Amino acid sequence: MVFNLWDWFAEPFQFSFMQTALIVSTFVGVVSAVLSCYLILKGWSLMGDALSHAVLPGVVFSYILGLPFAIGSFVSGLLCALTIGWVKQHSRVKEDTVIGLVFTAVFALGLILISRTPSDVHLMHFIYGNALGIEHDDFIQTLVSGAIVLVVVAILRRDLMLFCFDPNHARAIGLNTTVLHYLLLALLTLTVVAALQAVGLILAIAMLITPGAIGYLLTERFDRMMLLAVGAAVLSSVIGVYASFYLDASTGGCIVATQAMLFFAVMILGPRRGLLGQALQRRRTRQVIASNKPIAAYDGP
Repeated sequence: MVFNLWDWFAEPFQFSFMQTALIVSTFVGVVSAVLSCYLILKGWSLMGDALSHAVLPGVVFSYILGLPFAIGSFVSGLLCALTIGWVKQHSRVKEDTVIGLVFTAVFALGLILISRTPSDVHLMHFIYGNALGIEHDDFIQTLVSGAIVLVVVAILRRDLMLFCFDPNHARAIGLNTTVLHYLLLALLTLTVVAALQAVGLILAIAMLITPGAIGYLLTERFDRMMLLAVGAAVLSSVIGVYASFYLDASTGGCIVATQAMLFFAVMILGPRRGLLGQALQRRRTRQVIASNKPIAAYDGP
């Protein structure tokens, strides 16, 4: 039997659920990658972890009250963020400790609610994701949540970048850093809401961190960092969807595993900040010193 490359590429998308999975996974990857650049710049990776866990009680309450899951998840995430800020302000405990305390407590509450709530819906899908079984209403919620994030970031891109890079300077030139702080938290929560169905709460953490980390290793310019992060997220989503189809494995797991492999490849092979690139640079420096030439006069690449 002759192997047909085109049939191999086209076969998964003969099924409508695979087409939907690719669209949603790619879209969520783009939204997560855009926001991940701001989280890396701000040093909020742990906050992303906290809010991704904090939306779980909101999912259960939404089901109990008959509301859209996106509404309960968004409210739950914001309440968790406000609680973290209140505890930090009224105690001597450091922020990372407060985040760990609050998000584990909220996540535990969500697990208790799931175990005690009779449901025709498999609520555990929100923890692990179910990209291949997204219903139409959830599909629309994902697109709307992600679109809001992209539009707000496009409008306030420079303000958010300055706030993440140097909040003191942002405050000095008249930006309301308090508003920007809570706006970024709201965007982070919306991104987690968008990722609920595609990859689940747990894997959403990786999608909010890894693409930005890949871009950060490859460039020092923020705009290029964002483009590289989005490119890595799209590539990972496409490869992950294909891998999940042919391996009969979790779609979200395959996407995040692909992102992790890209990160380690960049970490090792990156031209400037990669381990091999740094080793070559040190070797060239030693060669210049050994040849008794001033480093500034060296014309090597």
